[in-house]
Amino acid sequence: MLWQFPTNVTAWICHALVTSSILQAVGVGSFSGSTAAASAAAIRWVSKDGIGSLGRFFIGGRFGNLFDDDPKQWRMYADFIGSAGSIFDLTTPLYPAYFLPLASLGSLAKAVARALKDPAFRVIQNHFAISGNLGDIAAKEEVWEVSAQLLGLALGVMVLDTSGVQKSYSLLLCTWMGMRILHLWLRHKSLSVLRFDTINMKRARILIESHIFKSKLPGSAGCNRMENILLWQNFLNPKIVFGVSLEDMLRGERSHYKLKELIKMYEKERYILVANQNRDDLEVFISFKVEATSLSALRSLWQAYWINQNWTGVDGSFHLLEQSLMELNSQFEDFIQQLKAAGWDTNKTTIRIPKDISIDDFGAI
Repeated sequence: MLWQFPTNVTAWICHALVTSSILQAVGVGSFSGSTAAASAAAIRWVSKDGIGSLGRFFIGGRFGNLFDDDPKQWRMYADFIGSAGSIFDLTTPLYPAYFLPLASLGSLAKAVARALKDPAFRVIQNHFAISGNLGDIAAKEEVWEVSAQLLGLALGVMVLDTSGVQKSYSLLLCTWMGMRILHLWLRHKSLSVLRFDTINMKRARILIESHIFKSKLPGSAGCNRMENILLWQNFLNPKIVFGVSLEDMLRGERSHYKLKELIKMYEKERYILVANQNRDDLEVFISFKVEATSLSALRSLWQAYWINQNWTGVDGSFHLLEQSLMELNSQFEDFIQQLKAAGWDTNKTTIRIPKDISIDDFGAI
């Protein structure tokens, strides 16, 4: 990376210089008889790209650990954000005086979309490279993408020449809107047919719920069909929050007795779980110990769903927690065996366990 970084810097310097030449070649500055206008336009254009690149910088540095868990969701979100960025670009002819801020916002949104799209798509490509042939998969995908690009550009040029969209802005906007809606629908269909055999948070919820309510688990094909690509984790029921401190779990209560009871109750587990009623919904808070694994996460999720099924509305019921742990110890092994029988690999679990707060931090209690 020490060599790659200056390499990329020189590439973007060349990009700025080439952009000025291209704008001059297409007529920018030709009426003034100088290249000053072309240079000014190039500066505005490159500035727009630079502001947009901040979005990729932020996403890659802050949210890089999200894509392995749910690449289908983030790939879909990337298209939604990219569509929003295109809307800013479409408004630039209406407000030419505000070209730079509008184009910069569009570039920013599309850069964020690209920062979400590229890592998620790499995970999807790796899913197909079952023989470790990622390069071969990427090359074949490139052929498909270039073929689609050439066909799309040809059809786009034909639409521009024959439909009259260049003379009517409203017709251009309606045509773009129709194509974009079709694009988003096709993207959703393409992601829906993917069949991941890894267990992420959404698929773990589906599998555990099926085990508790139906005593039978779906295979990867059925589970992936049931998976909701668009739904955000926080809107799933029950609401499960990982990485919560004991103080937040008890909502600020300073009960020495309750803390000791919780620690004693979960002595053999690698996590601590409590459940509270929040209006009509159940909230489950889980804090993991430093030695917690993906199997610990599955156990905590199984307990959370059992509590949700048997919740009586008594806030902080220790009796229900004890009963749920007994059920967990008696039925979880059957859940694991059914996972293996249904073709799931329990070693392929992408549920991320937060390490920011561990139970060891409360060892003095």
